[in-house]
Amino acid sequence: MDALFTTTIYSILIAFTINVILCPIVIPRLIKLKFGQNVRDDGMETHFVKQGTPTMGGIMIIFSFLLTSLVFMKNKECILIVFVTLGFGFIGFLDDYIKIVKKRSLGLRAYQKLILQILVTSVFLYFIYREGDYGSIYIPFFDGATFELDFLFIPFVFIVMLGTVNGVNLTDGLDGLASGVTMLVTTFFIFISLSSGSEISPISGAVVGSLLGFLLFNSYPAKVFMGDTGSLALGGFIAATAIILRMPLFIVIVGFIYLCETLSVMIQVSYFKISKGKRIFKMAPIHHHFEKSGFSETKVVTLFYVITALMCLLGFLASKGMFI
Repeated sequence: MDALFTTTIYSILIAFTINVILCPIVIPRLIKLKFGQNVRDDGMETHFVKQGTPTMGGIMIIFSFLLTSLVFMKNKECILIVFVTLGFGFIGFLDDYIKIVKKRSLGLRAYQKLILQILVTSVFLYFIYREGDYGSIYIPFFDGATFELDFLFIPFVFIVMLGTVNGVNLTDGLDGLASGVTMLVTTFFIFISLSSGSEISPISGAVVGSLLGFLLFNSYPAKVFMGDTGSLALGGFIAATAIILRMPLFIVIVGFIYLCETLSVMIQVSYFKISKGKRIFKMAPIHHHFEKSGFSETKVVTLFYVITALMCLLGFLASKGMFI
């Protein structure tokens, strides 16, 4: 436990240092290559000033995460989590590349993105199905009780993986929002990993360190955005980690913001179609609704940080009895 804790701290510090060194080097190159953010004409008026801010900064998150993880990876579970993170990060990279370099505003087509996400999830599912008993998942607030999914495990993994990945992607709409929220969620999983003696805690530390370094440049006013490269990679990491720890149901608690962002879009789109043009929210995802309601961008981000921190504390209460 003490050795694992020390290793995790080293992992955080190393990943942080790598990202802090990388960002001042890479950001000017992104600007030179004109890898800038395109702001939609029908988007938030206050976001027009962000036009041209370099994006695809997720490359730096992934690089520092990968470099640090290569030092501390100890088992197949670590390899699987790194694979999923890189796999979804690559999908995000393709999406960003098509949007920015090929000048196709929508990036990958929806069916292309879905096929690639299913492919990465399928490979992950094949190995965890073969290697261990991950189908028995912990139930929050039931003192370590588990539920056996049996044949439902396969569709369940697809729902968790694709839902989480796209939830994190939707959260990435304000300066520092997805970075900070995901850092808090990952910190929760670090403590759970350490409590359970899982050796995946150092690679979780690599994500926290990477995000800490990235936040120095991604917080308001952002000098760089992570793009889909970063958000899809982080979503894949969170989902894979939760499944490996047999805690996918806890994403609903600690990733409450991801859930709210996703539901707000689903509700908005559905109601718009049913009501023939009416809207429930002023704008979706929900962080834009708060902006339209008069909240400043920094106020919304702070609010969502606080909510996530509180939900992580609730997650600890929900995990009572699991590893003690």
